[in-house]
Amino acid sequence: MLSSNTIAIIKSTVPVLEVHGTAITKRFYERLFTGHPELLNIFNHANQKQGRQQTALANAVYAAAQNIDKLHAILPVVKQIAHKHRSLGVKAEHYPIVGQNLLAAIKDVLGDAATEDILQAWAEAYGVIADAFIGVEAEMYEQAEKQDGGWAGYRDFVLSKKVKESEVITSFYLVPQDGQAIAAFEPGQYIGLKMAIPGEEHTHLRQYSLSDAPGKPYYRISVKREDEIAELPPGKYRSICTSN
Repeated sequence: MLSSNTIAIIKSTVPVLEVHGTAITKRFYERLFTGHPELLNIFNHANQKQGRQQTALANAVYAAAQNIDKLHAILPVVKQIAHKHRSLGVKAEHYPIVGQNLLAAIKDVLGDAATEDILQAWAEAYGVIADAFIGVEAEMYEQAEKQDGGWAGYRDFVLSKKVKESEVITSFYLVPQDGQAIAAFEPGQYIGLKMAIPGEEHTHLRQYSLSDAPGKPYYRISVKREDEIAELPPGKYRSICTSN
């Protein structure tokens, strides 16, 4: 539990986060990837390039600050983000690294306005929030592994079929390389794909909605090619998922 003093300090920073939140998260990712380039293997490079991840984190930090005295109110958001984290392979050991760089980014952007009291309060608050994520995600990892056809971490799949649905949409049928059963899924659920692209230093991660009915011996995703984003190279960034 956080002390009333810590809660008051965190709430006092809400207006600052509203103005400087994105600058802080941008600086955070710069620090994070400079100090820990291996983490580029678990982040979506397209979202980084387009600023989506920085904005999403800024919104999450802002919401946490607003609700620091009633964190149960953001539990649904925690669970939503935790599902994303699980699909990326975020683990408990990553949270101290994130916390250290987030606090450093706050100091970098706010300068002397980020007093020791503010930094200490945010360190305490981050510890509580991180513990919530770690607990929720541990349950999710365990459930995913223990369900019928489930597994831990990543699993190798083979592209068994490719079907062109239209001029811009193609469906990909994925079957497990080991020939074993796969986990069932709910309509609208998505999977995370981790791909090593020749010539790329880091792996690339994407999440795609499953576009076929449950109960099949394969997973199907349907991908739409986006050509209007001229500044982005094809293949790595120009795809979004669409459901049939």
